[in-house]
Amino acid sequence: MEELFNSSKLLKHWPSILLGLLLALTFKYIKEYRRKRSKNVKLAGEEDIAVDFPLEDPDALQPALEEKPHVPFVQGENLNPDGARRFYELARGRRSVRAFNAERKPPINIIEDCIRAAGTAPSGAHTEPWTFCVVQQLAVKQAVRQLVEQEEHINYSTRMHAQWVTDLRPLQTNAIKPYLSDAPYLILIFKQTYGTTAQGRKKLHYYHEISTSIACGVLLCALQAAGLSSLVTTPLNCGPALRRLLERPANEKLLILLAVGYAAEDCKVPDLQRKCLQDIMVKY
Repeated sequence: MEELFNSSKLLKHWPSILLGLLLALTFKYIKEYRRKRSKNVKLAGEEDIAVDFPLEDPDALQPALEEKPHVPFVQGENLNPDGARRFYELARGRRSVRAFNAERKPPINIIEDCIRAAGTAPSGAHTEPWTFCVVQQLAVKQAVRQLVEQEEHINYSTRMHAQWVTDLRPLQTNAIKPYLSDAPYLILIFKQTYGTTAQGRKKLHYYHEISTSIACGVLLCALQAAGLSSLVTTPLNCGPALRRLLERPANEKLLILLAVGYAAEDCKVPDLQRKCLQDIMVKY
């Protein structure tokens, strides 16, 4: 009789017992999930921030930058009066050039100053996640061209969508890239997916692709200001091979390949029109 009473009492409280077990399992799962996240930082929808980045000791975290007092802001030089209009007139003259004067080579110090300017670009947590590889040796340029053309033949014939190839037709591009060996300089711009601290620890690089892309934009403007022509290329499926060719470390991924120099005297460019202001700006 007592056993029956205890059984009926157990049945009466069974929903509460079940709920308690579910809550206990839920809390255990959350605790385990948080433990794994502390070792493996992964932000959903933010693939460019930090993926699969181990933290050795979350309780001993130190900033990658040295913590120092902030200093007063000093306004940099500007182009005033009418600086914005003057810069627009400079920028509007930039065109993508595919024919370079192979005999006329700009001084290397001009390229260095342009890259210095690119290095002033903002970056996530001031990680400066970029590497600019300047290639001027003909043998290396020819090796780059061979790798790119090899992949581009496959890209144009099989990888690229038929509409993509069709859209490129007015620009008269194809798998043959003579500018890669004709241009006096090739600048291969790598984004660093992570860095290394002075103590040898891995350092997170936040928004490395966006940051490096901004630096590339600054570089293009600097080259234009220096009177140089350039061509932005993003060689499809060539990044790993070019990284190995230049013996770059595993944390560097190719973002952009620039051909840089003076345009050939007989250089021609597509007759293109840019969108007007009202098509690219919305006022609120």
